[in-house]
Formats: sequence, structure tokens, C-alpha cells
Amino acid sequence: MKLVKLIANLGYGSRKEVAAMFREGRITDASGEVLYADDQVEHADLRLDDAPLDPAAGLLILLNKPIGFTCSTKDKGRVIYDLLPPRFRLRNPALSPVGRLDRDTSGLLLLTDDGALLHRITSPKSHLPKCYLAELASDLRGDEASAFASGTLLLESETTALAPATLEAVTSRHARLVLVEGRYHQVRRMFAAVGNHVLSLERVSIGGLEIGDLAPGQWRVLDTADRHSLFEGG
Repeated sequence: MKLVKLIANLGYGSRKEVAAMFREGRITDASGEVLYADDQVEHADLRLDDAPLDPAAGLLILLNKPIGFTCSTKDKGRVIYDLLPPRFRLRNPALSPVGRLDRDTSGLLLLTDDGALLHRITSPKSHLPKCYLAELASDLRGDEASAFASGTLLLESETTALAPATLEAVTSRHARLVLVEGRYHQVRRMFAAVGNHVLSLERVSIGGLEIGDLAPGQWRVLDTADRHSLFEGG
């Protein structure tokens, strides 16, 4: 791929704007030598204004999504892309959330521009467990774990039972829930089905990948080891 197209696809500007960057001598290699648009240079050796470029296509990001942000590019309120460098919205292929967390749910959210990887993570065949911490409005009754594990629980307006899920009581009003599905507002609807209400909800892991000590609103690029951890938990 020509350097102008590569850099434009990373969201740094239109091809015309990137071509101007070359003419202005802003694009160099790691040693500081000015590059021309038809040069052949490894991605890792490219610099723009002396700074390394963002990762190439195939990017996978872990974001600790705060409450109040939506997984959208069109919402008029706060969106997850507000937490990332503005150019990330302009990447081609697009950087998309892997599944979604609703506005009132926080925690681990993955984003990628790799369509095949996105499909692999979200496919029901992957059976990747997703772990949530829920704060509840009422005390647990004690029968929720068996109901969720039964494989027969039906959500309102649905005709297909949920796959078995694992619930662990942390306190009388706090629970850890592990799912292998991702239906619409599933955790909230599951607790509603057993007569309770979720006050707060955080996703803390997907597969073998955990949120760790990443602060709300912070993000990091995942490396090869992280990707192995993700699928080792499936």
C-alpha cells in the first residue's frame, strides 16, 4: 500500500492532506530522514512530526467504558469515540465496538477494525464467557443461581430459553454473573425475570481478558499475548 493511502487510512487526514504533509517534510523515518510518498518503509519506522504512527490495520483496543457513554458514532450525547484520539473515528477500515454496552453499563469494551476478529469474538460458537458485577435493588432470594443455570429461563417477549449462566453471590445485593450469550440488556432482564432490579452493572472480563486496574475512560492497545488470553478463556 502506498504511504499516502496508508497514513490517510489511519485517520490522519485526506489523501490530499497527507500528500501535503509529505511536501512539508513532516513525514520521516525513525532516523529523521524525510520521506517521499513513493518510498518503501516499514510501518514501525514511520514518523509524523517525529511521533510514531498509530497501529496498523488489525488494531484491537480494550476500553474501560464509563457510565454515560454510548457505543455509537451518531448519538448526540457522549459516545465512546470521545474517549479516543479524534482520528480513530476516521480509520479505514472503521474501528468498531465488539458487541455493545448500554449507556448505563460500565467496564470492559473491545474495539477493532478487523472484521474477521470481531466475528470470531462475537460468534456464539466461540462460547467466550463474559463476567459482570451487578449491584441489585433487593436482596438475593437464594434461588437465582439455579434459575440462571437451568438453561430454561425465558426473558420477557422471547421464545428461546437462555443458555445456562453462572451466578455467584458476593453480598446480599451484589452478584457476579458469567454469560456466554449477549442478548439485548440480558443481565438486567435476567434479574427482572426473577423479581429484582439492577442498580449498577460493570463488565469485568471477556474470555481470559480482564479489565484489571485500567481506570474508567482509559484504554490500551492489546498485543499478541492479550489476544491469546482472550481466547484462552473460551
